[in-house]
Amino acid sequence: MLNKLYRFVCIWLVICFFGLSTPAMASNVEDTLSLGILSNRTYELRPLDPLERDMISIYGMVYESLVTVDDNGMPQPLLAENWTETGGGKTWTFTLREGITFSDGEPLTAYDVVASCQYLLDKANSSDPSVRGFYQNIRYLISSIKATGDRTVEVKARRSYYGLLYTMTFPVVPASQVDIPNPLGTGPYRFSLFEPCLELLLVVNENWWQTLPMVKSIFVRCFLNNKALINAYETNAVDTAFTRSVSAAQYKSGINALSIPYSTRQLEVLLINHRAFPLESLNVRQAIRYALNIPLISQTAYMNMTIPAQTPYAPDTWLFYDQEGMFGYNPEKAAQLLAEDGWTDSNNDNILDTVVGGEPKNLRLRLYAYEDPENNVRFETADMIVDMLAAVKIKAVPTTMTYEKLKSQLEAGSFDLALCAFQMDVVPDVGFFLIKGNEQNYGRYVSSEMTSLLETLRTQETAADFAYTSQAIQQRFALDLPFICLFYRSGAILTRKMYTTVRSIREFELLRGIEAFGR
Repeated sequence: MLNKLYRFVCIWLVICFFGLSTPAMASNVEDTLSLGILSNRTYELRPLDPLERDMISIYGMVYESLVTVDDNGMPQPLLAENWTETGGGKTWTFTLREGITFSDGEPLTAYDVVASCQYLLDKANSSDPSVRGFYQNIRYLISSIKATGDRTVEVKARRSYYGLLYTMTFPVVPASQVDIPNPLGTGPYRFSLFEPCLELLLVVNENWWQTLPMVKSIFVRCFLNNKALINAYETNAVDTAFTRSVSAAQYKSGINALSIPYSTRQLEVLLINHRAFPLESLNVRQAIRYALNIPLISQTAYMNMTIPAQTPYAPDTWLFYDQEGMFGYNPEKAAQLLAEDGWTDSNNDNILDTVVGGEPKNLRLRLYAYEDPENNVRFETADMIVDMLAAVKIKAVPTTMTYEKLKSQLEAGSFDLALCAFQMDVVPDVGFFLIKGNEQNYGRYVSSEMTSLLETLRTQETAADFAYTSQAIQQRFALDLPFICLFYRSGAILTRKMYTTVRSIREFELLRGIEAFGR
């Protein structure tokens, strides 16, 4: 079954990606690409301490990691030629490829890998959350790391876990340069120019260990906001622009340009408080899910800059288990489930009610939403949800607030429904918001079956076992409905120059494939 699903997803992704380019005639990139990104906080080039998402894509052209993640979301060797695990998955040994050097010609050694990882571990284990950084989740998987030779790295895992391989995707820099700006890298490009928040120039690394790229230079211009970035693209000041703004939806692939969607790790959700009456009832939670026309929300509020998500597992990963038909827009089904739970409109006021402790009680829910500078559509989404729930006679009362205020309400368990987003990690492990007592399990969801599955996942040493358990987690999620997944956000690469043919374009890797383009 998994193999069948895997092939289906692969074929679907190929159709989606190349379907964009079929009617479009954007010219192929030649030896130079001019690129616009958002950047207003990066004053030093520090790949181990990234501050901005688009800069991480730039760093990916200069720095490489032991392990990379392929089009299907599976770990593959990069700087490491192979790895082995022993001790029931508690010890992993990575062997480096021979002949790899940094851009100055100095050889890469295991000591550079260890120093880069140890720098991240020290930060991640800090008592001050503000200094833990982008790679902070490394502390949950790696206990220690050491070099056992010039080309061998030994990693002690905190648990026997295939997911550790995803953690080994951090950038590697020279041991002597982990804490200085603009360290050397082993990647296809090197930095030649950097003017903070203005421009960067990447040129080919002549000492790269693979075939040198056809694109010899990447000129990057930095913009403070999306308006300035889009204007630069419209006026031909840049060939290509990376954006997550919903306004990018107006740009369609055409004769001279492409609008290529890319997936992000931002999962938009409707949280449900399982301790708030009557949301402890599975029937009520399912009724809410059936009442929501999520495709309409995507189309209207997000301008279709989304990727469907039935569960927290993205559909462009090898772990995805398709449960099409499990839920969909079906207000009649929602009404049936509510009636089964004893809800009626006894006084014809278009709000369902029931008797609790001898007293009538309306089906009235608090719906909280917050905005942030990069997502100005949640208030519109909240209004749409209010109307959809009203159609099945659920009264939802929306309240908008700051992120800080909503976070406080979530932590206190003082909400019924809440529109918010989770930023998912590179490691495909959803236990952080599904295990009882975990700090981001805001809905107070409790399931011994789910906890057991997640604990089992964290002991799986092979890809097959990891995938099998991930499938079971998705099935349990669909049965229990801990919260409602709306969709993953997507971004857009607006470009007149085609520079990649990779099938899966992901946030933090938006230039992936340029190094091999034209070969």
